[in-house]
Amino acid sequence: MPNRLAHETSPYLLQHADNPVDWWPWSADAFEEARRRGVPVLLSVGYSSCHWCHVMAHESFEDPDTAALLNEHFVPVKVDREERPDVDAVYMEAVQAATGQGGWPMTVFLTPDAEPFYFGTYFPPAPRHGMPSFGQVLEGVRSAWTDRRDEVGEVAGRIVADLAGRSLTESLPADRRPPRPEELHTALMGLTRDFDAVRGGFGGAPKFPPSMALEFLLRHHARTGSAAALEMVQATCAAMARGGIYDQLGGGFARYAVDATWTVPHFEKMLYDNALLCRTYAHLWRATGSDLARRVALETADFMVRELRTDQGGFASALDADSDDGSGKHVEGAYYVWTPEQLRAVLGEKDAEFAAACFGVTEEGTFEEGASVLQLPDTDGPVDAERMASVKERLLAARAERPRPGRDDKVVAAWNGLAIAALAETGAYFDRPDLVQAATDAADLLVRVHMDWHARLHRTSRDGTPGANSGVLEDYADVAEGFLALAAVTGEGVWTEFAGFFLDTVLLQFTTEDGALYDTAADAETLIRRPQDPTDNATPSGWTAAAGALLSYAALTGSELHRTAAERALGIVTALGGRAPRFIGWGLAVAEAALDGPREIAVVGAQDDPATAALHRAALLGTAPGAVVALGSPGSDDSGEVPLLRDRPLVDGRPAAYVCRHFTCERPTTDPEELAERLRG
Repeated sequence: MPNRLAHETSPYLLQHADNPVDWWPWSADAFEEARRRGVPVLLSVGYSSCHWCHVMAHESFEDPDTAALLNEHFVPVKVDREERPDVDAVYMEAVQAATGQGGWPMTVFLTPDAEPFYFGTYFPPAPRHGMPSFGQVLEGVRSAWTDRRDEVGEVAGRIVADLAGRSLTESLPADRRPPRPEELHTALMGLTRDFDAVRGGFGGAPKFPPSMALEFLLRHHARTGSAAALEMVQATCAAMARGGIYDQLGGGFARYAVDATWTVPHFEKMLYDNALLCRTYAHLWRATGSDLARRVALETADFMVRELRTDQGGFASALDADSDDGSGKHVEGAYYVWTPEQLRAVLGEKDAEFAAACFGVTEEGTFEEGASVLQLPDTDGPVDAERMASVKERLLAARAERPRPGRDDKVVAAWNGLAIAALAETGAYFDRPDLVQAATDAADLLVRVHMDWHARLHRTSRDGTPGANSGVLEDYADVAEGFLALAAVTGEGVWTEFAGFFLDTVLLQFTTEDGALYDTAADAETLIRRPQDPTDNATPSGWTAAAGALLSYAALTGSELHRTAAERALGIVTALGGRAPRFIGWGLAVAEAALDGPREIAVVGAQDDPATAALHRAALLGTAPGAVVALGSPGSDDSGEVPLLRDRPLVDGRPAAYVCRHFTCERPTTDPEELAERLRG
């Protein structure tokens, strides 16, 4: 019989709707039930494409004996971390403080007042590798709750007090200023020390795509001409694109590599990774003209549209790592890996030998049971491009016949904002209006479904129906970022106007008087701590994303209010950039934009005029860090919506471009080549 999760919209929660565990969604009612029964709450947090979440579900939550123990002595609560990042953040902070590590599934035991007192992540069904079994953990917690309730309460009280005492205010510089040039240079040196000069990327295994740090390095190179910064980007992007973390047949990136060589990925594919990396590779092409960067940017964009686009025009969250291996057993990576025998079955002997050499498929394999993850290692000579295209086409068609990984089809506002920015820019750079249209369709969905009449955002939707959860800071910031990028590409000022609505909410609901930002709105549900994390992890933090969008909006509108808020928010980058540059990459990229101006480019002329289009393209392809672009006709409605366009006449009746800093402009130009020269860093 289905449990209470059957009424939820999250695909992750729905995966547990038929468990014998009597799950509750996160709600006041669940904690009231725990209070009424006098039992603790088991909080289990995960997400749809999480491999170990599926493992623990199969081993424990589908087991009738484990479920009976849970149901009798606990109120079990299941949370999708992607739907409720606030709940996840608060308790993950407690887990990491108590154990020194974290991850998913996250397993936390709470009092009926939602105070945590015992923590963990994955627990096996039997004792293993020094870990207790999940059953032992349940019995131990039940015993402690029954026999030592006062001690449990004291532990919970200390943990909550410790969390409440943590504040970022003392980390901010007294003058709340952005980083200076020498401080950004210190951050560059920190990245250089962590750089893997042999295999690309930063640090050792596991290796995550460092998209935000790469954006900082590209902007730093544009501003300073640093060859070292560009070399780190080029080496890392080439290594990832040739490695197993990149899908050599279908495009798109897996979440991370389990090794230091980018060979074996954790096979889940997340929207946010692909959006960020698509934009990174497009920007690398813009800076260098690299054919590899162009190919990967376009293939990644096409992957997002082909595999993640929903019927309503938004983008789904993820594809699972696991899929049926053909025997009814769900296995990680089954959809993506190949053996020499499988190549021969699809391609025949000669082409299979060619494909094995091109993609690094061996009898020993690089993955489990002799299978290989496809890579594209460097070869000594040129590859037959026509033959390669034929091989890829046939392998992709054969792979499509395999059982597909599951798709988490909820639409997350923040991640769609990242996708909108990536698709709009990639479409503009490579003359792909279909990609710009896909970005526009996603933006339309966010306005129609996620936004209410007060310009407040729902975090998620599914099948065109908004979820019940309010947007968090990253939703407002990343959607604003995406809309500003879309406005720059399309010349439709309405997207700038919407971005302004969302950024006003950032100022009113998320920003404190001292310039700090919280991840949840002032009127959001009260948790044991109001989450606040400025560090960039898998995505830009809400804090640094807000700083970037505020800075761009101020450059377009001349708003000192938004400029001041951006600069004060960048104080955290001043504090952290030199110490932990890998974890504040987007903040450093925004700081580069602030240091450069950012430059403001107003392109004035009829959009159907080829001369206007040439100037507009030159503006979009400029590498000046964080430059903003406004496109419109003199006296048009668009110019009224975007102050940067006001009072910008044509020059001798011809379309013109104005390059400005802080609304102080150089002489206008009608020459695209001259404009391009002005915008080269």
